Amino acid sequence: MIFLTQLVYIKEGKEEVFHQFEDIAIPAIAKYNGRLLLRIRPDDHSMIENNIEKPYEIHLVEFDSEQDFINFSGDEDRKKFLHLKEQSVKSVWLIRGVKL
Repeated sequence: MIFLTQLVYIKEGKEEVFHQFEDIAIPAIAKYNGRLLLRIRPDDHSMIENNIEKPYEIHLVEFDSEQDFINFSGDEDRKKFLHLKEQSVKSVWLIRGVKL
């Protein structure tokens, strides 16, 4: 089991384009033994302390194996829409972890 946390930073004004990409990418997670555990859109009131820019969204995803994540990343339908991600996402922090 692997866990991935993403801090997603969006280009200003490109939120709708990002949502279009997510409408394709999120359902594909389940095809590869993955589960979206959390999808959070933090606002100024939910931030207790921060020393980095507030992300647009935070995702916590689990996959049964590293290979499942690799297969998800290579999903042909998802890859057809990567241009939407490139148009809308400024940067992503990807943090890998394990459940202790």
